[in-house]
Amino acid sequence: MTKKIAFFPEAAFGPALNSVGIAQAVEAMGHKAVFLSDPGFVSVYQGYGFEAHPINLSEPMLPEQMAKFWEDFINGHIPNFRKSPYEQIDTYVKDCWTAIVDSARWAEKDLPAVLETIQPDLICVDNVILFPAIKQYGKPWVRIISCSENEIEDPSIPPHLSGCRQDDTEGHEAFRARFNEVIQPIHDDFNEFLASTGESAYPIGQFFEPSPFMNLLLYPEPVKFSRAHPLDPGRYQYLEGCIRKEAPYAVPTFERNNDKPLIYVSFGSLGAGDTDLLKRLIETIGKLPYRALVNVGDYKDQYHDLPGNVIVDSWFPQPSVIPQTDAAIHHGGNNSFTECLYFGKPAIIMPYVWDGHDNATRVDETGHGFKMPRYDWTDDELAEKLDQMINGAAMQRKLAETSAHMQSQNGPQKAAAILDQLVTTGKYHV
Repeated sequence: MTKKIAFFPEAAFGPALNSVGIAQAVEAMGHKAVFLSDPGFVSVYQGYGFEAHPINLSEPMLPEQMAKFWEDFINGHIPNFRKSPYEQIDTYVKDCWTAIVDSARWAEKDLPAVLETIQPDLICVDNVILFPAIKQYGKPWVRIISCSENEIEDPSIPPHLSGCRQDDTEGHEAFRARFNEVIQPIHDDFNEFLASTGESAYPIGQFFEPSPFMNLLLYPEPVKFSRAHPLDPGRYQYLEGCIRKEAPYAVPTFERNNDKPLIYVSFGSLGAGDTDLLKRLIETIGKLPYRALVNVGDYKDQYHDLPGNVIVDSWFPQPSVIPQTDAAIHHGGNNSFTECLYFGKPAIIMPYVWDGHDNATRVDETGHGFKMPRYDWTDDELAEKLDQMINGAAMQRKLAETSAHMQSQNGPQKAAAILDQLVTTGKYHV
């Protein structure tokens, strides 16, 4: 019997496209997938053929105004990209959590009526904050964790957003203490909101809770952390990434180096605003024996006189591009992180904010690539890292093993099967 499954991802391309991958698999099983969406992302889901219902997560504005708001937000923080994760607590992280709490307040205005209209049988929410209307709707709900696995905390693993290594316990403690200190007024405001909806207060630092029904982590098991308290598979399942289907991509002919290895460079739709860094990378790669496809987002008009071995564009269908590459340079967003691992491609991660710091550290300490600073590097250092990734036998073997494991699991189909159990029986059976 066909059931209706609603997806409510965060208004960012990482969570949005991961949910698209799961929704595609859900519909292949015969269920109906619908999206609850920030107004600015409605067209994204419609572009994949899904029904989407707008939920205001901020003061209502036209989609182009909303896009400009977030572009300005990110570009205004570019100076903070040079700071450590600890230093970013007082700047980017603080500003983000203020906006996120505000989004929960706004969502509560629309969610009850929209849920009553579409009447889903199951709700999947991919966000870092609780929307009380979803928890209180009376149907099973699933939390999707498309960011780093450490969003579900454990005393033995690095705190979310810290970029700490697993064994840096002093760093863990320092980051947690500073985060809780800075976030306290914002957290108090959130608890006040929770009380207004009849929900109990959360302890300091917590803005969401695990679902009692199921929590889906997109993180791949080959890079997962060693926890003091292993997650119960009856409530937590690793999906090994959720790689969506995209149209095939034909690599264009370059002016030169067409017989050389191919590199893909992308800092995501928002990170593309860091044009100085992308221009520096283009200049350096232009001197090396490679070809490169570079995602420059909405800033394509700022790139002129490109070297003959570099092609830029505003967007690339990553799941169709990455399999054809030899290595990638990216910001550590969860899509780029999991897609490179899924297709067995090494990556240099130059993080700038949020869980990119965590993913950069993790790819480095597990031997699947390298973490590099965004600005403090030389041409020779970049060339050396690229050579090690493309020609290093040990790293290539490890990536091949990880890729084989992830592809054998088929994350979207695994997620769809779990959701099918929940929506038809009300419970997941391991």
